[in-house]
Amino acid sequence: MKPISDKVNEKPKFGWILFLVTVIIVLIIAFFATSIFERKNEAYYTLQMVKPIPDGESRNEVWGESFPREYETYRKTLETGFASKHGGSVKRDYLQQYPELVIMWAGYGFSKDYNQGRGHAYAVTDIRNTLRTGGANTDPMPSTCWTCKSPDVPRVMEKIGIAEFYKGTWKEKGAEIVNSIGCMDCHDNKTMALKISRPALVEAFERQGKKMKDFSRQEMRSLVCAQCHVEYYFKKETNYLTFPWDKGFSADDMEKYYDEIEFVDWTHKLSKAPMLKAQHPDYELFKTGIHAKRGVSCADCHMPYKSEGGVKFTDHHAQSPLANIANSCQVCHREETETLLRDVYERQDKIEELRRIAERNLAAAHLEAKAAWDNGAKEEEMKPALKLIRHAQWRWDWVAAANGLGFHSPVEAMRVLGTSIEKAKDARKELAIILVKLGVKYPIELPDISTKEKAQKVIDLDMEALRKDKEEFLKTTAVEWDKEAKVRQGNLLKN
Repeated sequence: MKPISDKVNEKPKFGWILFLVTVIIVLIIAFFATSIFERKNEAYYTLQMVKPIPDGESRNEVWGESFPREYETYRKTLETGFASKHGGSVKRDYLQQYPELVIMWAGYGFSKDYNQGRGHAYAVTDIRNTLRTGGANTDPMPSTCWTCKSPDVPRVMEKIGIAEFYKGTWKEKGAEIVNSIGCMDCHDNKTMALKISRPALVEAFERQGKKMKDFSRQEMRSLVCAQCHVEYYFKKETNYLTFPWDKGFSADDMEKYYDEIEFVDWTHKLSKAPMLKAQHPDYELFKTGIHAKRGVSCADCHMPYKSEGGVKFTDHHAQSPLANIANSCQVCHREETETLLRDVYERQDKIEELRRIAERNLAAAHLEAKAAWDNGAKEEEMKPALKLIRHAQWRWDWVAAANGLGFHSPVEAMRVLGTSIEKAKDARKELAIILVKLGVKYPIELPDISTKEKAQKVIDLDMEALRKDKEEFLKTTAVEWDKEAKVRQGNLLKN
């Protein structure tokens, strides 16, 4: 074979072609090298702060100056347009949808007002707006109710102490809590590492002999959520927020825990049963499901990774995975979107069916218990039925109060609902015997509770007065809180 130099001498045109091909190849290599270098630099600089974030900085927009991608996606939690079959970010009035709940929560704040929770950025707005927190002339809730609503909470706890934070009423600390759930709740301001900012989670694990430093980063991607998306209660006298995990994470374990310490959230207005109110035991239910067993974290589905150019970051638009199936479910599941949606709805529909059976029986049990009291029932003979009502409603609530309509662990959700139905029916059998003994015709005639308004009338709620009191609060007290906050922190970002 002739050397290339001889070929070029013989055919100068061949030399020019060879030269041009070489130039093109060099340019292509240079282009890719530059692109890779730029993307690497982009990924590196995305973790660099524009300026240091001070300790105790609870304003999310200040963190956003250094982390614009995370902040911009966080602000999307203000969107309220997504509706799945059973959830999403749209407003849902659960009392209107399920009027039996009004009866089941008679004497408790949730009978006044209970809507589908909106995104993290609405946390402060929504707790101010709900009728459950009272109005200008009422202040029924403890300060502890602020605990999961704002990064101002760890700031104030640091300033006055944890126990002192829990003392007093909700309104007493309103001017201090103005920034909605955000950056400081889950991140260290110097390293951006995930961190636990609420003491109750740390204290619960310490009672089990576990330390936070022993958990992996993947586990932390769930535990930062578990600071709030869990079952908890306020200790009597001090209102100290505590997780009831000492006997385990299941509904049965927590029920035993509460029974042993004789804890009662409220005494039911109609049945006089010593009731428990589940908060939102998402983490506990999730732990019994297949995703947790496979090592999936909350963030994997609700805040999946996202890429822009060469930058991979966590999408801080925490939301239902059903609004983002491509980046959540389909990272692992290769099925079509319609197939995945059908699978989710199939499970949720079955759980919903059991939920409704439990709700109808529980509402009836409370009304039948009231009839028994009204006809002269004695406390001692009512005890077994009231205990069954307590346990039945706790188990129903353990599933109903968790987000996702049981999808975090469908098998466990259906098991717990099954035991709730059994106990509710046993309670009604006990009450039937009492009513017959008292000479009351059974079954009794139950009042019409087919709408939220009718059910609230049955439990004597003056909704007009409650709404007026709230409107007055929002026009006066809440405005003063914002003025005070602006003086303290310089600005206040409103929704």
